[in-house]
Formats: sequence, structure tokens, C-alpha cells
Amino acid sequence: MQPIEIYTTPYCGFCHAAKRLLNSKGAAFTEIDVAEEPSRRPEMVQRANGGRTVPQIFVGETHVGGCDELYALERAGKLDTLLAG
Repeated sequence: MQPIEIYTTPYCGFCHAAKRLLNSKGAAFTEIDVAEEPSRRPEMVQRANGGRTVPQIFVGETHVGGCDELYALERAGKLDTLLAG
């Protein structure tokens, strides 16, 4: 599996939903809590091409986007392929 990074905050329902989907796939991920580490937020915005909301999800070098985009990949049958690399 490719490395996965997800920028989150603890009070974000979409973050929890995205993590649930990744966990259901058995996908290990690194969580970056921008509420706990606010200095990482500018890094997130830059990597996400201006995306300021959480979650921001990266699979390998691919910026997936947020929770809606992650679930759209799953519905389209493309998430497993992306995760596998």
C-alpha cells in the first residue's frame, strides 16, 4: 500500500468518516492534527493547492481531496487501486 497522510481536526465529522473508510480498507495512515499542530496548517494548504478545509487526504503523491472525494473514489471502484499503488 502507498503511504497515506490525512490532515484532520478532532471535532470534524468528515475527518472521522474518512478515517473510518480507510480503517475499513485496512489502510494504515498518518494523521496530522492541525488543531494540535497549527504550524502544519500552512503546509496542508500548500500541498492541497489552497484547500483550507479538513480533511485533506494524500495517497502517495496523489492529493485525493476531502471526505467526499474519498467516498466518490470508493463508489467508482477506484479507491482500492489507488491505495494499492
